[in-house]
This record gives sequence, C-alpha cells and structure tokens, in this order.
Amino acid sequence: MINLEAAFSRVRAALMRRGRSTHDADDLVQEAWVRLARYELDQPVPVERPEAFLMRTALNLSIDAHRARVNHGEEVLLEEVVLLDTAPGIEAVVLARERMARMSVCLNRLNEKTRDIFLANRIDGLTYREIADRHGLSTSTVEKHIAKATLQVTGWMEGW
Repeated sequence: MINLEAAFSRVRAALMRRGRSTHDADDLVQEAWVRLARYELDQPVPVERPEAFLMRTALNLSIDAHRARVNHGEEVLLEEVVLLDTAPGIEAVVLARERMARMSVCLNRLNEKTRDIFLANRIDGLTYREIADRHGLSTSTVEKHIAKATLQVTGWMEGW
C-alpha cells in the first residue's frame, strides 16, 4: 500500500516543475487519481506501481491540456508569435506631413466660399443639396464651386 498523500505531493511537484500552476497541478493529480481508481475497478489485477501510474497519467493529462490550449488559441508559445509593425515608416510619415502642409496651403489659396463648399462636401460628407440649402445657393452653383476647387487643388498638388 502506498502513502497517497506523499504520492500526490510528488506528482504535483513534478507537474509544477513542468510549468503548471498549483491549481492546475492539483486538478491533474485529482483526475489521475480518478483514472487510477476506475482502472482498478475495471481490471481484475491491481496496479503494481500505483505511484508510477499516477505520475504517468498526470503527465499525459498535462500534455493533453497543453495541446488543447495551443490548438484552441488559449496558449501560444513565444517562439510561434510573429509581431508585425504595421505603422508607416518614418519616410512615409514625413511625406504625409509635407503633403498635408501643401494641401493646407492649396486650400488657403481658394476663396472662402469655394473652400467652405469644397470642405463641406469632402470632409463633412454633405451632399450638394445639403450644401446648397445651407448656403442659399442652387445645386448647380455648388457643383461649379466643387469642380473649380477640385481642378485648382489638383493642379496645385500635382507632383506631390
């Protein structure tokens, strides 16, 4: 007859040396003991080395639990992680800032009414009808302001 408490303690320690938490190790030892008890009930011959049976069963359960976590995305090995830096490079950031400064200069070249109408459409997302109502203009006049602004800004931004 084996000392169950001492055997449980040794199996738990082995699991914890392999990276299992105290709680997980206790759960695995308990499951291994349940399997040992079931095995002994089903077999006419008793297990010769119950502590070895407990140890092997608990270690196998630990391996199975680890594999399940990896396969279900709960646990990822650091070696398997690939980090991607999706931020734009320094050159792209500098060019974007220069473009924005150039765009600001171009927009300031437009007369105030044309700029307001253009930005209301492009930035605020207002329809021609909404802009016309807001400024007391016809839809046709709004179309002309936006076309004029688009041509001028496109020309001034050429090459950027």
